[in-house]
Amino acid sequence: MERNNSIEVKQCLSRCLPEFSHVNHYWDRYREVVVAKILPGEFYMTRDNVAIATTLGSCISACIWDKNENIGGMNHFMLPLTDKKAHEVNWGKRGISSDATRYGNFAMEHLINTILKNGGRREHLLAKVFGGGKVLNQMTDVGKRNIDFAMHYLQMENIQIETTDTGDLYPRKVIFEPASGRAFVKKLNNLHNDTIAQREKDYSKHIDHNEVDGDIELF
Repeated sequence: MERNNSIEVKQCLSRCLPEFSHVNHYWDRYREVVVAKILPGEFYMTRDNVAIATTLGSCISACIWDKNENIGGMNHFMLPLTDKKAHEVNWGKRGISSDATRYGNFAMEHLINTILKNGGRREHLLAKVFGGGKVLNQMTDVGKRNIDFAMHYLQMENIQIETTDTGDLYPRKVIFEPASGRAFVKKLNNLHNDTIAQREKDYSKHIDHNEVDGDIELF
């Protein structure tokens, strides 16, 4: 019997943390699970059987989870870090998934702290890192900087990096299941990069001109 998709999504929204209620949730018929789709500058954490999805160009997503408590999440950031301190940042009105999480240092800090505040144990955390493709035609390789930052940050935090799929020229679609730690990656080799590259160019300009408010399964 086919499950009531709208009920599944509503039940998921009723259980998710209030700061993530704005994130787009949908029913994935193939996986028979609710999926939360995050955009650049957002992150998502859950204790439920919810998958998290995003599409990456030069951006990075770190998938971090507690291997014992079935809790974890994913972030999506475009630039490695900002020199601003936390008290200097204009956090805006969007709550914990604010403009500040565009930057890797804030995106990592918020994701890890949210996991720990909701029952995760630092010594049990594992990570997978995705993205950092060179999809932008510019001299500075933003993707490489993002990769280097993410790897260094996790090493400094003593979080074991279980798997990575980074670099190359192509965008990626990533789906992460925090309850199991499984990640599914699809390289968009046959897709024109124009849309994702343009989105990242626009997003980069927005950042520049506004104050900051296991194994991989291919599919």
